[in-house]
Amino acid sequence: MNSSFTDDAVLLGSGLTEDRHEGAVGGGQVIGFSCPSPDRETENEDCAAVIPYGPEAAVLVVADGAGGLPAGRLASQTAVTTLVSSLQDSGQKTIVLRTAVLDGIEAANEAVLAMASGAATTFTVVTIEGRIARAYQIGDSEGMVVGQRGLLRLQTPVQSPTGFAVEAGFLNEREALHHQDRHLVSNFLGSSEMRIDIGHAVKLQARDTILLASDGLMDNVLVGEIVERIRKGPLDKAADAVVALARRRMSGTAPEQPSKPDDLTLLLFRKPYRP
Repeated sequence: MNSSFTDDAVLLGSGLTEDRHEGAVGGGQVIGFSCPSPDRETENEDCAAVIPYGPEAAVLVVADGAGGLPAGRLASQTAVTTLVSSLQDSGQKTIVLRTAVLDGIEAANEAVLAMASGAATTFTVVTIEGRIARAYQIGDSEGMVVGQRGLLRLQTPVQSPTGFAVEAGFLNEREALHHQDRHLVSNFLGSSEMRIDIGHAVKLQARDTILLASDGLMDNVLVGEIVERIRKGPLDKAADAVVALARRRMSGTAPEQPSKPDDLTLLLFRKPYRP
């Protein structure tokens, strides 16, 4: 495990090497993975964190920096570490998790704006409180909750021109992955106009799996392919399967399939089955 630690939180990404974390948090199991793009010898612009918030609560976050290195790397790292620090402070004051997360996201936005470099980052957060999950979305990294039988119980909106086109029915998922504007994003952390899309509360069922991922996964693997690989079986095997498929796609060996070499980061979380 190459992940780094900030008190009880685990940080992954924003480096030159592959990071992997396996552990327990929020009453469940979590697997984290992050690696830099295979087509360049530069640091990973993704950053992720697993943040405890009490024995049955946790916060998961994935950020994908924009603006080019080193600004993109610093933006994602600054945003994530600011959220970690804010949540640790809120936890000591016993602030309710939803309020703590919103305060933390606002603080992260101010921290990236204070860099005054024009850099920005996507920011996808999922909270777990007991059996309740909720997503907070900025940008085009994605979060989802998948049932054991493959039901997609939650999927964060993709805040991009192609994401909006898919939602409106003008593009299908495969067309969006091949679209020339796929790289454009409509909402960032690091903007005075940043907006937070707060999802509805989802009650986790037995063996539901939570996924957060940067576009290194989402631009290379179809949602149905992800769902099939993470919906059941050991969590570490699920992570290995989706990472392996994304890496094969990035190699571009199958021209008819999406292929976008990029930094790749994901978090998987699952509560144990309790009859």
